[in-house]
Amino acid sequence: MQAAENTQQNKKTMKAVTKKEAGYDKMSLEALEIPVPKEDEILIEVAYTGICGSDIHTFKGEYKNPVTPVALGHEFSGRVAQVGENVMKFKPMDRVTSQTTFYVCGQCTYCKKEQYNLCPYRKGIGTQQNGSLAKYVIAKEKYAHKLPENLSYEGAAMSEPLSCCVHAMYQRSPLDLHDTILVMGPGPIGLFLVQIAKEIGATVIATGISKDSERLELAQKFGADAIVDTQTQDLTRVVNQMTANVGVTKVYDASGSAVAVNQALPLMKKGGDFVQVGLFKDKFEKLDVESMIQREIHYIGSRSQNPYDWPIALHLLAKGAIDVSTMVTKKFPLEEWRTAFESVMSGDEVKVMIQSGTSFS
Repeated sequence: MQAAENTQQNKKTMKAVTKKEAGYDKMSLEALEIPVPKEDEILIEVAYTGICGSDIHTFKGEYKNPVTPVALGHEFSGRVAQVGENVMKFKPMDRVTSQTTFYVCGQCTYCKKEQYNLCPYRKGIGTQQNGSLAKYVIAKEKYAHKLPENLSYEGAAMSEPLSCCVHAMYQRSPLDLHDTILVMGPGPIGLFLVQIAKEIGATVIATGISKDSERLELAQKFGADAIVDTQTQDLTRVVNQMTANVGVTKVYDASGSAVAVNQALPLMKKGGDFVQVGLFKDKFEKLDVESMIQREIHYIGSRSQNPYDWPIALHLLAKGAIDVSTMVTKKFPLEEWRTAFESVMSGDEVKVMIQSGTSFS
């Protein structure tokens, strides 16, 4: 009995940003036990975590995916602190990031094709498994990646959202240099999409609303061929001029706004692809189905990422195709997580990072 009590007292804890229960906010910095990696797991000392739009939806109680209580955070980088006894690919001090997948069944039709984002039994880091808004996070060896030597920890923490964009542009509706596309919503995801599209060589029209003026200017800096404030400018005229009245070949919506979606659908080339990347606040939305039918538009969902996307994302980051320094506009220590969340919700920042440790260069 005494030995058990001593073991309990000797267990080390860490602070973690935790969603304690469903509803608006219900979040705090909690003391959690530092996990010990199992046979196929690695314990990662977290350097940086990017705040994702889904984290904000979770904060507001709009995202039903998380199982509470759970530590949030899934866009992260760090270094290996400890490895499980069967781990072969990694050793302590390796610089790493990880896919967000933590558990899949391995038996379903999707798992057999490594489409882990579609496994009905999937558990994700930061949603059903404690995430990286903490000092340490556990990841599976199978899903972890060593960082290229020239990639910073800040850049590596962008590999997850960038992989989601790679998934949309390389898998769900492969983009090529002959496409003229709309990217709707100049948040972090939209700006990643713009940069990938310009790396491929496509012609890009980036759209937003008046409060997005600074982000639209960033889209232009990242190579967008045209930027449009849809509240003050005529998007139809711009599209018609740039496509000889044919319409854009593809739309990638990162806004999660039905207003934006319905504005874009009639501006598409017949038979074009509309790729829904952004999450909507509500499960049901009123969409322009007449345009989808009459124009034979393919409306395509793009959910998260899978193992095929990560090598491409890391390659794009390592070669400098993504402007990391411009994208990261604020960094906060873990203890100031609430201020960090508020800065994201204010809409004044592009990508906000939370730094878990101070010993990373």
